[in-house]
Amino acid sequence: MEQAHSLLLNEEACSQLREQQRPEFVFEWLHFLKKLLPATDRADVKQNQKQLVEQLTRVLTSSPGPPTRWLLAHCLALVFRLGDSLTCSLTVDLCNDIIRSKDDSPSFLPTRLAAVACLGVLYEQLGRLLINSFKETVANLLKAMKSAESQGRCEIMLCIEKILKGLGVSAVSCHRDIYKAARTCLTDRSMAVRCAAAKCLLELQREAVFLWSTELENVATLCFRAFEGSNYDVRVAISKLLGTLLASALEPRQAIAPRPGSKRNTLEEVMELLSSGFLRRGAGFLRASGDMLKGTSSVSKEVRVGITQTCVVFVSILGGAWLETHFSSFLSLLMEWLSHTRVTQCMADAVACRCCVSFILRATLGSLLGEKAQIAAAKEICQIISKQKRVLDAALHEGNVETRVSPADVAASPHVLVCTLLEVGSLLQDLSSTAAPLLQDTSIGMLDTVISVLLHPNASARLAAAWCLRNVAVAMPAQVAVLLDRCAERLNALKSCPEALAGYSAAIAALLGAVQLCPLGIPHSKGKVVLTLAEDLLRSAAQNSRISIQRIQGGWLLLGALSTLGPTVVEHHLPRMLLLWKCAFPQSVKDLESELRRGDSFTWQVTLEGRAGALCAMKSLFVHCKDLLKDVISRLLPFLSCAVALLTQLPLLIKSYGNQIKNAATVFRLRVYEILTLLQPKTYEESFGTVLKQLLNDLTGPEITTCAELNLLPTLCFSQDLALLGPGLQDMDQHYIEEQLHGGGSGGGTLEYDPFTIFEKTQKVPTPLPPASALTAAAVQLFGVIFPHLGIQQRAQILEQFCGFVKQLKGARQQTVQIHVAAAFCCTLKRLASSQSDLGPEEVQKPALSLLLGALEGSNPMLRCMAAEGLARLVQVLNDPSFTVSITLMSFDKMKTARDAITRTGHALALGAVYRYLGGINSIQFLSACVGVLFTLSQDSTSPEVQMWALHALSMLVDLAGPLYHSHLEASFTLLLRLLLSTPHTHVEVQQSLGRCLNALITSTGPDLQGEGAGVCAVRTSCLVGCAVMQDSPDCLVQAQAISCLQQLHMFAPRFINLASLVPSLCINLCSSYLSLRRAVVACLRQLAQREAVEVSEHAVALVKELPRRDNTQLDVTIKEVGLEGALFSLLDRESDLHLCQDIQETLVHMISSTAEGSLAHWLKLCKDVLSASADSAAAASVETQQEEDGDRYDDDCSFHMKPESSGPFNNLCWSTRVFSMECLCRIIAQCENGDPAHFNMTLAQEKRLLESTDFLVLHLADLIRMAFMAATDHSDQLRLAGLQTLLVIIRKFSNVPEPEFPGHVILEQYQANVGAALRPAFNVDAPPDVTAKACQVCSAWIASGVISDLRDLRRVHQLLASSLVKVQVGRDVSSQLYNESTFTMETLAVLKAWAEVYITAVQRARQRESPGSRQQSEEAGDAGPAGAGLLKLVQTDLVTLSRLWLASLQDHALLTLPPQYSNQLPSTGGSFYTAETVEQARPLYCSAWATILHATALWLNSTGFIMVDEGPANLSRPVTPTSMGQSTSLSSVKSPEDINTDRLNLILGISVEFLCSPHSGNQMEYINSCLQALQALLEVPWPCSKVGNDQALSVELLSVLHRLIVTRESPSIQQAVLELVHQIVCAAQEHVKEKRHSAEVDDGAAEKETIPEFGEGRDTGGLVPGKSLVFGALELCLCSLVRKLPQLSPKLAGIPSGQGGQTCSLSNTDCRLITSALAILSELPSICSPEGSVSVLPTVLYLLLGVLREVMKGSVEAESEQLAPGILQALRTVLTSPMSRAEKSRGAWTEMLCCALHTLLEFWYEEPGVDEVTMLTALTVFLLHSSAEVTTVEPLQTRCIQTFRASLESKDPLVRSRSYLLLVSLFQGPMSVARPFILGLGGCLVSQLKGVEKSHPQSPAELQAVQDAVRALEALVFAADETHRPQLVAMLLPILISLLLDENALASASAASRSLHESALRDLMRIGPQHSAVFKSLMASAPHMKARLEAAVKGNQESVNTKTPAARVISKSTPSIQLKINFL
Repeated sequence: MEQAHSLLLNEEACSQLREQQRPEFVFEWLHFLKKLLPATDRADVKQNQKQLVEQLTRVLTSSPGPPTRWLLAHCLALVFRLGDSLTCSLTVDLCNDIIRSKDDSPSFLPTRLAAVACLGVLYEQLGRLLINSFKETVANLLKAMKSAESQGRCEIMLCIEKILKGLGVSAVSCHRDIYKAARTCLTDRSMAVRCAAAKCLLELQREAVFLWSTELENVATLCFRAFEGSNYDVRVAISKLLGTLLASALEPRQAIAPRPGSKRNTLEEVMELLSSGFLRRGAGFLRASGDMLKGTSSVSKEVRVGITQTCVVFVSILGGAWLETHFSSFLSLLMEWLSHTRVTQCMADAVACRCCVSFILRATLGSLLGEKAQIAAAKEICQIISKQKRVLDAALHEGNVETRVSPADVAASPHVLVCTLLEVGSLLQDLSSTAAPLLQDTSIGMLDTVISVLLHPNASARLAAAWCLRNVAVAMPAQVAVLLDRCAERLNALKSCPEALAGYSAAIAALLGAVQLCPLGIPHSKGKVVLTLAEDLLRSAAQNSRISIQRIQGGWLLLGALSTLGPTVVEHHLPRMLLLWKCAFPQSVKDLESELRRGDSFTWQVTLEGRAGALCAMKSLFVHCKDLLKDVISRLLPFLSCAVALLTQLPLLIKSYGNQIKNAATVFRLRVYEILTLLQPKTYEESFGTVLKQLLNDLTGPEITTCAELNLLPTLCFSQDLALLGPGLQDMDQHYIEEQLHGGGSGGGTLEYDPFTIFEKTQKVPTPLPPASALTAAAVQLFGVIFPHLGIQQRAQILEQFCGFVKQLKGARQQTVQIHVAAAFCCTLKRLASSQSDLGPEEVQKPALSLLLGALEGSNPMLRCMAAEGLARLVQVLNDPSFTVSITLMSFDKMKTARDAITRTGHALALGAVYRYLGGINSIQFLSACVGVLFTLSQDSTSPEVQMWALHALSMLVDLAGPLYHSHLEASFTLLLRLLLSTPHTHVEVQQSLGRCLNALITSTGPDLQGEGAGVCAVRTSCLVGCAVMQDSPDCLVQAQAISCLQQLHMFAPRFINLASLVPSLCINLCSSYLSLRRAVVACLRQLAQREAVEVSEHAVALVKELPRRDNTQLDVTIKEVGLEGALFSLLDRESDLHLCQDIQETLVHMISSTAEGSLAHWLKLCKDVLSASADSAAAASVETQQEEDGDRYDDDCSFHMKPESSGPFNNLCWSTRVFSMECLCRIIAQCENGDPAHFNMTLAQEKRLLESTDFLVLHLADLIRMAFMAATDHSDQLRLAGLQTLLVIIRKFSNVPEPEFPGHVILEQYQANVGAALRPAFNVDAPPDVTAKACQVCSAWIASGVISDLRDLRRVHQLLASSLVKVQVGRDVSSQLYNESTFTMETLAVLKAWAEVYITAVQRARQRESPGSRQQSEEAGDAGPAGAGLLKLVQTDLVTLSRLWLASLQDHALLTLPPQYSNQLPSTGGSFYTAETVEQARPLYCSAWATILHATALWLNSTGFIMVDEGPANLSRPVTPTSMGQSTSLSSVKSPEDINTDRLNLILGISVEFLCSPHSGNQMEYINSCLQALQALLEVPWPCSKVGNDQALSVELLSVLHRLIVTRESPSIQQAVLELVHQIVCAAQEHVKEKRHSAEVDDGAAEKETIPEFGEGRDTGGLVPGKSLVFGALELCLCSLVRKLPQLSPKLAGIPSGQGGQTCSLSNTDCRLITSALAILSELPSICSPEGSVSVLPTVLYLLLGVLREVMKGSVEAESEQLAPGILQALRTVLTSPMSRAEKSRGAWTEMLCCALHTLLEFWYEEPGVDEVTMLTALTVFLLHSSAEVTTVEPLQTRCIQTFRASLESKDPLVRSRSYLLLVSLFQGPMSVARPFILGLGGCLVSQLKGVEKSHPQSPAELQAVQDAVRALEALVFAADETHRPQLVAMLLPILISLLLDENALASASAASRSLHESALRDLMRIGPQHSAVFKSLMASAPHMKARLEAAVKGNQESVNTKTPAARVISKSTPSIQLKINFL
């Protein structure tokens, strides 16, 4: 195929190909040529033009297929447009000659069609260049059309459309002729010709003014005729034409020359035209039927649906602004349609017309108007409703004759009301909470108006009003409780009015149904109110026969709706409900028999209605309260038995009492079937016979009515097979009205057919079927449930009966029965397959197969689809290979012998379906045979239907065969391409099947498409060619298939897909009028955006720039302004299809994740534009922040002003789109968080922006705040929540970003007023609880962020939280409660959690200020402002109240976390903040809040020190239970402060331990931290510390929990907190042991007593019991921590590579802190043991301490922190100074072990090469100074210690020497027993080293420091001597110091270190000399040279001081008098 990629056709290569491959080669060349020509230089085109035209002409005359001829025409026109256009007339003449040709053979037809196509494109591209020949051409085409077949007529119409497009106004001379020809084609029998004619006329009307002026009525009439018998495509095309004409007539695009008597059309005239077709036109257009003569002509459904779509197009073209202006008139005219007598005569007609009008209103108001305009429209509709109500009131009340209303108006009233009420409900649903102004407008009284309709005498109107109220409730949940109360009150007041009973009970049921869609719910008490109403109605039903039926229906309707509130509500009322059911049914079958002997027609009607209602209420219970069924099912079964028994008596009753009870009997049967379907069949097994008899009668009996196929069969068909039946309803925008055409004889569904559906959980109005049709559907389902439980004989008998019925009957009745029985059996097979049950032996299989085969050959295509699926299920159930083979062989035989299309299509589908549920095809022979047969059938061009079904079956085979099919790939692609290139475009269904087949082949080939082999390249090229053919198809569904195929190709072989051509084709179709195409486009874009989002955006923008102006749609303008992303936002706003909206959102999310950082400004502007496109259609509003200069500048309300702006790229976007834009904004922030740090650093961002043209989020902070404010203050509650969430994200991300221009401040400070203004509305009294809860979260985050610097600002935000706290204290007022009690819990806990966060922050800040290091920092940073200091004071004012509320909430949480077996311990009335009914809803709320509250409570207890101050009781929301932390007011339960404190401590400990044992929350790390910090805060206080210390079992339990935590959590912060907590627990135990020891000493009278009782662990034996020992638990935990960081400590792990000789272990600062903490705990353990116990523990402690010390000393640990070694030594010191080392009983053992430890330490020096000498010497010094003399004076340890120090003094490293001297200072100053040996052993060495300094002066700072430290050591040695010996030592020290002085000459040339040493020695001499003056004087006298040296040094020092002083003075004069703290340079 690569040889086809050239300017000229490679004829040589083409001739070498096989005949079948040449069309593909030519197509590929033309496809390439179409792209190449625009990019080729004009000179090259002209040079090759002649040859190129010749080649193209040869293709033209070689019978090209449809796709080839369109490409050929395009290329031919391009050649003449880009090259020399002079010769194009020759080509036009050639084409005309071909068209005139008399050759009528089928082989010449493609050439003629190609000539027509070429003419069209030539005129379209070259336009007026061909003006001379156009008349002749048009005449020729019109003449040819008279004798042309359907393809020719279609092509000619399309050709003329292009001619008109190219010539424009120049073609005016032929307009009339074209119009005449198009008129004929508009009613052509071929649907494709009708579509083409509509397109032609649509183009004609651009210039032909007469079409929408003088000929408008004729054209309208013609269009009505065209709608007759039309398909979906025709209706779309014709409605677009007629809608455009009508719009032009009303609002002319160009001036019309005035004619005598002519006037401009009015809206009334235009609508009258449509009305004439909608109401009066019918089948008589095409034939004069007998109906017309009888005067009973009715309008066909197609015409009405078409006119409905026309009306929508008409209004859409005129636009939203027009509709807004003229809505009142338009609505009145629409209502006239419903008021016409033709509509009101027949119920089915009325329902159909209501659907049509509803669709018009929905499609126009819902998509064209903004929110403000929708509210205005709703007001207009309300006025219509009021008017209708007045009409009815006038009719019902007697009055003057003049005011009396005609019966026709009364009959029309309900239909008008139904449409208007449903539309008001839909508008409310769209508007959601933004509809508040509509309800608040008293001039309209919308609620009163709707409620007044509940009294309408017509049931339809009442139900519509009830549904409208339900939508009010869904839109504004605050109205649910109010409306319920109002309706209940009116129902009680009007009990004797039948309309009121029916209307208000329906309204209450609808409102209860709405609760399922309202997350905030309703108060539980409402359930009791509703049940009481229901009871009252049912019990009083017999009192007044006139209203018995209404009371019974209303009562059961209320009971059914009550069950939708769920098991938590219903379980409390179940006993009363069971009693009502008991009263509705006879107690036994005997009672039923006695019933049958009495009663009349009316009684039985009431009885049947009542029992049907009872069954429906029972069904509602089964559906909505499954958890309760186990307890009640046994009590309900007797009632069901009586209901089933009554089924058999119904025929007798109907016979006795006539048809009056027939409808009631039908509904009763329906209810029985529905409820039996829900039950397990075994529960009513004894009734199978009765039920089956009734089922057979309802499926096959003489009285059955046709059940609409569309309601019965699709669910039983395989979903992909439904594509064979044409475009599915779910794939149409107009499915709401299109489904009328598929509804069969029963018509569409409507609410009055089954009022019980009004409480179903659905967003759309339920459309239940008429009872008879619903009965059939229910019978089919129940048969499927019961049949698998029948015996074999019974199964066979029933199936044989089914077969017999089908054979016996004829005509329409046979088809009906066949559909029913086949559907019932297919339902059975589906259930058998899902339960993996068996069908039975051959006696069952034979009739089963016969039944399915009969259906497979039925005339109904949907029946055939279902039969094929049934056959697949049968094969699955039997799972018998021989049976499967026999089925396939039979199908093969049928297809070979049969010639009719029906048999061939059915069996072809069966072949594709047989292996569907067997795991795929595994037989190569079967596959080959099937492929051969289906290939043959798919080429049968005489029957497009057979082709379509065969190709569909082939696509299923490809899917099922998998890799087995690869051997057939080449043949399949060849076949597909040949068919694609030859199938006429009139056979769209074949092309669609070809598309599905191609998709299956691509999927089957899969990733192999990426290969480079010749075979793979050929397959890939075939795929691309096939996609190109389908993309060029005029049919939108085929284009959708092409896009789907390209999407698959992109998934498997992305580099072979050219995005530059794919993306533009996707963007052009974004605005398609076909839902399927839009879905395919967006699905493909979603996939592309995952990997190539940037390229997709660029290609989309490039497309718009290239588009000709005329082709620009509104969407393209949007792309031009805001890119593809903006177009997707626009599409998202317009679309109502949920799946499509989800795909659009996912596409945008993928684009954000790929491009947000790179195009930050673009995305933020886009989000801002979307958010600003509010409901105000005049202008968007922007928010301008303005700081007031006056004293009131801190007022929020003055900080924001709205100013109008010019309208942005978006208009009137709905709230849901704006909510999504806020979600996108949060995603953008999250995306930036993972990117460049400069996004959250203003300084860095500004620096980087100067260097490179990048953008950063922090630079757009003002926009982010503004957007969050706009959203948070919107009318929409959902948008307010999104805005507050965005604000929360902004605060968390930017609170720490400093402001570069004002050091010490953060960037968010300037937005304090903005944030306050955004938060304030959420705390209003009428704000929904979820909004207030979210605002509390934002409030606490804002205060805790530390941004607020001013105390006044802090008070204002604090005031918001304070107001919410007051609201919590007031509690629930039951009378005014609007929402479920759980919302009060949610709001309360949100408030308490917010206060807890604020208090935690305040305490932490206070502690930071009190810490010594932070005070200086805060002073330097200027942060110690009033806000920082004042926060704690502000919180403390409410702290007493808060603490009690916190404790109450914690107690609630503790109770709610009890295991189920302790549920009886829960308070029967609920807790402090939840009720008993809302336990389940409350649990997750408490789970999200308890941790923060726990931490805050612990901090409060910490601050009070557990000292109780009685400040009076806080107001809790309900009476405090006796267990409420000792705060109950009852005298009997008053507790002591000690008991209350113990309760509080146990509460906090219990909650913490319970959670830490099994942390299961999503935020577990955060909660674990809160728990640990709370426990730490408690243990900082003496009282709880002593409690924990006293209770060893509690301490051990805490340690075990903490041990588990440290093992399972890797977080360093958690591990550090655990160790700190363990340290606190150990210290508490330590204090307890100390206190016991002290009290024992005091009690024994004197400390000198030898025997003191032993306290501490270990007692007398020293044994530690695991699991009961605190010391053992702490040892385990510390060992775990240490070994995780230093595995070398464990003997088992000592051999791993990180041990000796292995790699160095690196420890972070955090690791070092963890090790230090663990060692600190270890060092404290001996002190909490008894002497014997300490002896047991000491070896372990010393081993671990010395082990860590060894690792540090030998350098195997690289520690970032310098605190590790000091921490180890501190722990060692703690052990050495332990009181147990001096205790009498343990002293000896301690001494021995410490000696061993010292020996081990000394061994490190000799054993470990390269040991850290400094750490070693420091450890030795700690040992020598802090252990007893028995340890340090033992030989040879003492000698080895001295040797170690001597070796370090001789070290070459000056740092080691320096540290050694300093340590010697400590030793010389220590106890004489320690100091003396070291003075004697090291004194001489020290002196000799100092004497040697005179000869070699220090050259470096380190050497200087070593000498100075040596002098300190010698000085310490001197002052350690006795007074008697000190003069001698001073006399030795002074000469050494003098020797360090330099003479004047040497000083000048000496190094800096020597000079420093000189100055240091001089200072020491001047300090020591006066202290020992006698020795000094004698020395100076005896050594003159020393004296002279000293004097010279002193003199030199004095001179240097004098020279420095004047210089300093000069400098001081030049410095400024005020020093700046900050250097601004």
